[in-house]
Amino acid sequence: MRYILIIILSLFVLSACRDDRQEDFFLSENKVKIHRYDRLQFEASALNSFTSLQKMNTQFPHATKLLIEDVLALGSVDDEKINDRLCAYYSDTSLVNLMLDVEDKYKDLDSFEKELTKGFLYLKKRLPSLPIPVVYSQISALNQSVVVSDSLIGISLDKYMGEDYPMYKRYYYNYQRVSMNPERIVPDCISFYLLSLYPFPWEKDHRTLFDLIMYRGKIAWITEKALGVKKLGERILGYNEQQLEWCSNNKKQFIEWVSKTNHLERTDPMIIRSYIQPMPNPVLKDEVPPMIGIWLGMQYIDEFMRKNPSVTYEELLNNTDYEGMLMDIDI
Repeated sequence: MRYILIIILSLFVLSACRDDRQEDFFLSENKVKIHRYDRLQFEASALNSFTSLQKMNTQFPHATKLLIEDVLALGSVDDEKINDRLCAYYSDTSLVNLMLDVEDKYKDLDSFEKELTKGFLYLKKRLPSLPIPVVYSQISALNQSVVVSDSLIGISLDKYMGEDYPMYKRYYYNYQRVSMNPERIVPDCISFYLLSLYPFPWEKDHRTLFDLIMYRGKIAWITEKALGVKKLGERILGYNEQQLEWCSNNKKQFIEWVSKTNHLERTDPMIIRSYIQPMPNPVLKDEVPPMIGIWLGMQYIDEFMRKNPSVTYEELLNNTDYEGMLMDIDI
């Protein structure tokens, strides 16, 4: 069956890989297209296709440079031996099987294209200057989940095979695998793209936990608004019903507790990680959902925007006076 799949893939890649400029395509068709760069990778390495390797370099030069130099760190894209090195890297049996599993799971990406289209249409209306990115899928060999550079988003499908994927169980902890489900692809794409366009300003005296949760909170809040999410944290943080219920039942008490601890004023990396990162930590209790700081920031932003409906998304994204934003907020 897999040999038949290889033949089908080889025929498909030769006919289906066209490097459209996403902005033009989006504006004319109102649709975000995900270019199947991952299939070119498979063709070039597993099938030793020189034609596909050429297409990687000529039709997707930026994506190939990112893959070789930043994601895989194989050397310079200008190295005369780099193509041989790249093909040898992906010819590993485990990676070939991973690529086949990716193709089997992601035969088409229509549902993701539709949701990305919905999200970027929403954002374009509220952020007219927002450049629509070129989006492509790739195999990162279990490196970065999403790669963002300029107006380019690369989705590593091999990092979204589902938390129960057998290979993941050999390399990742349970808390890491939760974020490797297909439903996290679109919110990750949008949030990482916004994070790249509106980076955190590492200014002196503005690096506290409070500054970080407000910054991450507004990115997460806008992302979920773009996707039409009703319960904050459901998509961007991947909260399940039990975690959402905990947040609902303990919101007031938790905010009071955080205030008493003075954690929001801290710049201690361990404190900050305990609120923003998904891993277990010694600061918060086990029942507290991971990345609770981002959820808390979303609550503050949601209340601020509810009380200030005239504030635009551009103004929100550029506003770093978080204490001023919350002066009239009672939450």
